[in-house]
Amino acid sequence: MKTSIKTLLAAAVLTAGAFITSSSDTLAQGSVRTGIKGGLNASSLFYDSQGVSNKNERIGFHIGVFAQAPIGDFFAIQPELLYMTKGSLADYNTTILGQNFNGRNTLKLNYAELPVLATFKLGQAVELQAGPYVSYLLNSNVNSNGDFGIGSGAINRDNFNKVDYGLAGGLNIYFGKAFIGARYEQGLQRIADSGAARTLLGNAKNSVGLLSVGFSLN
Repeated sequence: MKTSIKTLLAAAVLTAGAFITSSSDTLAQGSVRTGIKGGLNASSLFYDSQGVSNKNERIGFHIGVFAQAPIGDFFAIQPELLYMTKGSLADYNTTILGQNFNGRNTLKLNYAELPVLATFKLGQAVELQAGPYVSYLLNSNVNSNGDFGIGSGAINRDNFNKVDYGLAGGLNIYFGKAFIGARYEQGLQRIADSGAARTLLGNAKNSVGLLSVGFSLN
């Protein structure tokens, strides 16, 4: 896990460095912005499993850092490195080996995430952003209340695809060096990897809405 986190950190630094050093002429038109951000997540899984119902959001959080490299007056590239909570709350009703199981689970999936966002500036205060993200599953656990048991416990990460990826889009509104932001992310990778996880989750994919506050350090 430590090696994977170091790899993501190195990727974030190299991504930011590539945009900062690739064109001194364009970057000279504006300074590189770095900062910190964090906020609330409302995450869910896009289920198509017939055994899952009453799907609700898991409320969590994100926190991390960003760098924004301007390319011209109205465009920039913004890589970020975030700790991100995802998952979902849902009822299940499924049959495994001829036995019926019912209950409610809160699935908690926590990631290190690297978005790289194209940033379109609308004046000095508003930014529109869109781009891909890739994330790495750090840990997974579940709160259960049903036939699978009652309580909380860790789930072996081998039940899930450890790498998730998808698309993100949103906007930021700046007030001086501070900003508030809203973003939506839609995963494109199936979460479940093992047979048991596929039985419960089918082809479920991550989706999450973010509300952020942040501060530019320069």
